[in-house]
Amino acid sequence: MTGNNSLPSREAERAELDAVVEALVKLPRLVRLVRCLGEKYFLGQTDQLHEYNIATEVFGRSKSLFDPGEDAIARVEAHRLRKKLKEYYETAGKNHAVQISLPPGTYVPVFTHRTPAEPEPLPMLPSLTAPASAAESRGKGLFFKIKHYTWAYTLLAASIVLVAVGIYMEAHSRGGSKAAMVGASAVQSSPTPQYGAPNTATVPLRLIAGYEGKPQMDSAGAIWEADRYFHDGGTWQRGANPVARTSDPLLFERWRTGDFFYDIPLQPGVYELHLYFVTASTTDDAYSTFSVGINYKFVLTGFDINSDALGENIADERVIRDVSPGQDGYLHIGFTSERGAPALNALAVLPGIPHKQLPVRLVMQKTPFTDHNGQLWHPDNYFMNGRLSTQRQPTADSPDPDLFAGERYGHFTYAIPVDSRDRYTLVLHFAEFYFGPHASGLGGNGSRVFRVMCNGVLLLDDFDIYKEAGSLHVLTKTFTHLKPTAQGKLNLTFEPIENNATVSGIEVLDESE
Repeated sequence: MTGNNSLPSREAERAELDAVVEALVKLPRLVRLVRCLGEKYFLGQTDQLHEYNIATEVFGRSKSLFDPGEDAIARVEAHRLRKKLKEYYETAGKNHAVQISLPPGTYVPVFTHRTPAEPEPLPMLPSLTAPASAAESRGKGLFFKIKHYTWAYTLLAASIVLVAVGIYMEAHSRGGSKAAMVGASAVQSSPTPQYGAPNTATVPLRLIAGYEGKPQMDSAGAIWEADRYFHDGGTWQRGANPVARTSDPLLFERWRTGDFFYDIPLQPGVYELHLYFVTASTTDDAYSTFSVGINYKFVLTGFDINSDALGENIADERVIRDVSPGQDGYLHIGFTSERGAPALNALAVLPGIPHKQLPVRLVMQKTPFTDHNGQLWHPDNYFMNGRLSTQRQPTADSPDPDLFAGERYGHFTYAIPVDSRDRYTLVLHFAEFYFGPHASGLGGNGSRVFRVMCNGVLLLDDFDIYKEAGSLHVLTKTFTHLKPTAQGKLNLTFEPIENNATVSGIEVLDESE
């Protein structure tokens, strides 16, 4: 039955609320939620327990900007609380006389008062003289059952010893000292047992967080699967707002959010982990931060998606190299709250190179391209602004003319994700498609001039492709030892001085040995 207004019942309910708070002390967001629910319940203000009030009063969402269609914070945290209450009353709180639940679809807590069950009498062995009672009969049965199993286990152990002795004697009689030496050698050379996970995942592994449908193909032809290997957290589908800096918006249509974890079974080896994020709206909080850990060690702390991506509705990707499964054969990835609830849109586990990030190769086209060395170039990605143009004019001086079948032009930027620990070589591929007698016949030197910067460092100034190479001739510029930002990005800016900046291909190569 639910709680009533009698003083003893209320005191018991308050005591149970305090016990739940103590059990959740390491989850401050849930503690705040429980205290709010309890306070409104005891004040008789359960009519105020709805999504808007919880989002704004408990989790600090803006009263003027909060949109429940885009921000699921109250529902996600209520879902987490329901799960934690269920776990609590299946373990530490299972014998509590008062238990708290939060039924689905409501934010009003229910206090259930349980009637203690009558304890079952302990079994007793029968008297040798008195007639056996029902309890004594049960005790007698229990005694003989234990006795029977004891003898059974004793006989089994003895049998195992006898079989082992027999095998040893047989081997000794057949092979003498030679067999004994072989046996000793086998024992000494036995490898240390390796612990691994069953049913290891096939790599590359690409998962769309919170997605339950059929596999989907991205712009490069890679397959992304429905979410799996996770536990905890809730799911949420974002609105129809476009996402900047990605050629694959399908990765950012859903979230897994709340505190949640992935345990991915992998073969021993080195892998590269990619995490994909986007936010839908800002709040009054200066930061909405969370942490990410791999195999119980933090790799991201105080992580704020908006700060990392430099705005809302902007795709953000983090790359972490040298990732390996733990001794148990699982890669453990944990997402935990700080000043905000964690959120993830997608993740990828790729075969890695020890101590070095995989190369990044982008071609300014809508489809992937494989060069004469068999290297895959991904379709244009990570950009903001500018326009994409497909060229038909053939270029000279390149074993891969199709690399120059397109360009991004205008005033634009790229934010290319890299592991923040390393230094990188940047290779930019250009061609002048418009100016000069072999192209449109218009202009010449000085018709197109621009500069290129990386993380604020000037790489090219007063750069004139036609002046250096002429029209329809390829031109490559290489820059070494580039340091990424703290957010793990190479931020490239292509800034026009005269007419439009342009680029046809971008390579990023890790310099680590």
